[in-house]
Amino acid sequence: MADKWRTTSIEDLPSHLVLEILTSGRLSAVDLVCLELTSRTFRGTHGLFTHKFRSLVDFAAFQLCGLDPVYGSMGCNARNELYDRCDGKWKRVLRFLQSIGQSSDMVETSAGNQMQIRTGRYHTLLINDSGVYSCGSSLCGVLGHGPETTQCVAFTRINFPSLARVIQVSASHNHAAFVLQSGEVFTCGDNSSFCCGHKDTNRPIFRPRLVETLKGVPCKQVAAGLSFTVFLTGKGHIYTCGTNVQGQLGHGDTLDRPIPTLVELLERVGSVVHVSAGPSYVLALTEDGTAHSFGSGTNFCLGHGEQQNELQPRAIQSFRRRGIHVVRVSASDEHVVALDSSGNVYTWGKGYCGALGHGDEIDKTSPEHLSSLRSHLAVQVCASKRKTFVLVDDGSLYGFGWMGFGSLGFPDRGVSDKIMRPRVLYSLRPHHISQVSTGLYHTVVVTNRGHIFGFGDNERAQLGHDTLRACLEPTEIYVQEKLNDTCPV
Repeated sequence: MADKWRTTSIEDLPSHLVLEILTSGRLSAVDLVCLELTSRTFRGTHGLFTHKFRSLVDFAAFQLCGLDPVYGSMGCNARNELYDRCDGKWKRVLRFLQSIGQSSDMVETSAGNQMQIRTGRYHTLLINDSGVYSCGSSLCGVLGHGPETTQCVAFTRINFPSLARVIQVSASHNHAAFVLQSGEVFTCGDNSSFCCGHKDTNRPIFRPRLVETLKGVPCKQVAAGLSFTVFLTGKGHIYTCGTNVQGQLGHGDTLDRPIPTLVELLERVGSVVHVSAGPSYVLALTEDGTAHSFGSGTNFCLGHGEQQNELQPRAIQSFRRRGIHVVRVSASDEHVVALDSSGNVYTWGKGYCGALGHGDEIDKTSPEHLSSLRSHLAVQVCASKRKTFVLVDDGSLYGFGWMGFGSLGFPDRGVSDKIMRPRVLYSLRPHHISQVSTGLYHTVVVTNRGHIFGFGDNERAQLGHDTLRACLEPTEIYVQEKLNDTCPV
């Protein structure tokens, strides 16, 4: 009778069933490492695969890599390079791929909640599980709390429909956009240039409003530029609206678009997987790793070796000639930083204040490899005016460029110093950083445990602190989880 109630351990399960559990897609690379350390079942091969793989967990990591959309779109050479860069360890390859996804989308913390941080010019937006919060200056209603709010000195919850779950946000100078799990898009802020996608331009949109034109067109990402917005659909199509003086909408002309309009010129080059918007230009990455740019060519941000405007999407040939598969890109006011499928970093544009990280202030007319980070696997790149951040796969954060009110986070340097090469933020070393976002003069990061740290200018409470006016080193930010939060005016 006692045998009937005997507890079954993992060692009692058939090996093929254990493998099926491991490859279900619900485990992270860190989870696999922990399992491998806890039981000999996960360390064995069980005759299920060739000796090319060290263990059951190693084989499971290999299979999970094959399910990743980035890895699936990589060519043979790119896959081999990534494998070599990861020291021939499939668990590290998987960690790299999963970190790319989390750093640019939603961070899943060790506590199990979902988070995303995005900074605007003088404000910050935060997704924390089912809630969306904002703090800082509410210029033109960008915080989404109504016309009576001019500033929020702490993160305050934005009201959305009761069943709405926001999965991605984008912050610009004067407007914001939110993507729901349903694929619907809401926008708020200054709509005088039609950048919010609504025909009503008489006054700002003070609370998030559904973009009616995109009903039935599910989106997965939005990118807010200066007076225009880019919408990326689940099918890999791009819609744009707003100001188009420099061709930043990608339609081959300079006519403004009052509502989101399909960029037909991009459909012929393939499915788009990622977009980033600068003040007056756009970078779009297609599934095959090609980077396309259009809009203002000022400061060489388009990466074509010239400063002329591009009215329609054009592939950056420097990447294509070298067979570089670009997976993420960040467009700032004056320069661009990109990440390839092997964790290498490239920068181009204005080199003022060392924003490109090459040890000088020389402008780069086309993408140039940031060789000083060659030994690191980068998983996120983030650029803003005259400064750049690079997050690597061990959770360390590197910054370079202009300190600007302390927004690079180095307390031992002056508030207007220039950091000419990538330098690790030692003050954040005790934490594993999972995501970084930087605005004009402030920066906010999220750790893998769900903690939020901010540094730089806080004159408009964009760091979510009421008493501090400047944070010269990373300072923790707390969010009040209350449904009835009201914003101080």
